[in-house]
Amino acid sequence: MTPLNDHLEPFRATLSNTLVCVTGGAGFIGGHLIDALLALGARVTVIDDLSNSDAGTIASQMDEYPEQLRFIQGSILDPISMNSAVEGARFVFHLAALGSVPKSVEEPARTWVVNATGTMRVLLAAQEAGAQRLIYSASSSAYGDNPALPKQESQAPEPESPYAAAKLAGESLCRSWSTCYGLDTACLRYFNIFGSRQAADSAYAAVVPAFLRCYLSSDPSEQSPTIFGDGTQTRDFTHVSNAVYANLLAATSGSPIKGDAMNIGAGQQTSVNQLASTLRELADAQGQPVLQPARIGEVQDSVADISKANTKIGYKPVTTLDEGLALTVSWYQQHANTSSRADST
Repeated sequence: MTPLNDHLEPFRATLSNTLVCVTGGAGFIGGHLIDALLALGARVTVIDDLSNSDAGTIASQMDEYPEQLRFIQGSILDPISMNSAVEGARFVFHLAALGSVPKSVEEPARTWVVNATGTMRVLLAAQEAGAQRLIYSASSSAYGDNPALPKQESQAPEPESPYAAAKLAGESLCRSWSTCYGLDTACLRYFNIFGSRQAADSAYAAVVPAFLRCYLSSDPSEQSPTIFGDGTQTRDFTHVSNAVYANLLAATSGSPIKGDAMNIGAGQQTSVNQLASTLRELADAQGQPVLQPARIGEVQDSVADISKANTKIGYKPVTTLDEGLALTVSWYQQHANTSSRADST
């Protein structure tokens, strides 16, 4: 249970018995979004090729909600699978992506095809199916390493990795589809999402599960997590319940969004060193971080200005950083020997 549960009821009138599609729904954020949609009575079709996630969570959800949930194992790049997934859907939540910055440096072509071309395929399918709105999972990586803080949507994008460039291209596609084809779209720029069921190599806040995997290891030789860089780099670590809340707000907004990009974060700047210390204390761990060289494509500092999302869709965090970290540590302590994988196509 998270504080999000206290904020779900207003969405029931719009989403109960409403057909929606979630791309990448077997992944980390998608799985949490599906939990909320099913609890609200929505009928959900999920498309995921399971290339970066396993079917454990979605299988459990199907067991619990067999009449509400349909799963298609397929790629967003396949028009037949995609058209089937969006058929009759009022809202499309597009979370499918290849989400690793370092991996995008190694595989730029594949990253572009999945994250940019794939988004175009999803938009085209949603448009042809007559969907009302598509909610796109964008990324704060669009801002690059511009030193200006907090990050505001009015800043010129400066993507510094193939991942960031492809996700930014997805935003442009969303805006163009709203302008040219009448499909309303919303672009949610996530800031370092973390929470339960997240893999150590996940797309958004890999540092949180990676640290916890070390801190909770029974092997003393594996209890020292790795920090890339000197640990002074900062992020806006945001609990997954806030991302889910933003998706629900964007979907049910009564006003057209027209492809606008909105920051979805906690609005709190935290260094990686601070995070390591907090998690170590919460986990009652002994290991000390080990420093390694910084990774290519990673930015130094980031924190969100969330005022635009508040004005446009009424967003504000429902779970604080401290609450989210405590919930996450508790979950990993209970599931120390289990793991999941990241959002997928």
